[in-house]
Amino acid sequence: MKKYTGMKNHTVTKNYTEINAKTIDLWVEKKWEWGIPISHEDYVKTQKGEWGVLLTPIKPVPREWFPDLKGKKILGLASGGGQQMPVFAALGAVCTVMDYSDKQLESEIMVAAREKYDIAIAKADMTKRFPFEDSCFDIIFHPVSNCYVEDVYHVWNECFRVLKKGGLLLSGLDNSLNYLIDEEENKPLKVTNKLPYNPLINEDLYKKAMDNDEGIQFSHSLEEQIGGQLKAGFMLLDLYEDYDNCGRIREYAPSYFATLAKKP
Repeated sequence: MKKYTGMKNHTVTKNYTEINAKTIDLWVEKKWEWGIPISHEDYVKTQKGEWGVLLTPIKPVPREWFPDLKGKKILGLASGGGQQMPVFAALGAVCTVMDYSDKQLESEIMVAAREKYDIAIAKADMTKRFPFEDSCFDIIFHPVSNCYVEDVYHVWNECFRVLKKGGLLLSGLDNSLNYLIDEEENKPLKVTNKLPYNPLINEDLYKKAMDNDEGIQFSHSLEEQIGGQLKAGFMLLDLYEDYDNCGRIREYAPSYFATLAKKP
């Protein structure tokens, strides 16, 4: 069992995003599904018009959410792994990917070299100011990932800042069911945790996360997820719900949703 350092060790809790980056690196080494890059064959299919991308586990993002991508400046926010950005590059977009995981960024570099396209790489922490000027992107593509960030209001504010007027924000989000309900194998589903789920203020949750290589994850309310976008200044245009691709909660209810928002 890993040594537990305790909640009184403020250095550990303060640097939780570094813990998450290293955890995701470990998951990628273990062939995490969201860290397996697109194949050359699928890249070629994209160039021929056969493509789809995911913000959530199963349901592809509607094509009508996207404008013509040729020449559009797209930021893949916490979107490393070589899955979505190669699709956008194949469709003619000018791509930048921002992630805090070395392994996820290595995949982006590998695919870009293999398929001979350019992509800007930014290793950066979403909890800090994004390393971009104001109003420089047409689209932000943000798959499920702000569950690894305690303060999502900051994320929405930064997204608003770096988008151009009329720019689009496409986000994949968690509705907190996965944190509320315990789905131990061969046992009935059980409401186990109170919301919000936050290991930084709950010693038992923190120890569990450390012992099981879960990373430091957080639940977020609709007030934070949708209300936060609205407070930042976005207009909500559309949304859809999606189910998990594993576990038993999916037999009863969706666990995720995606939103399309616009900077006026």
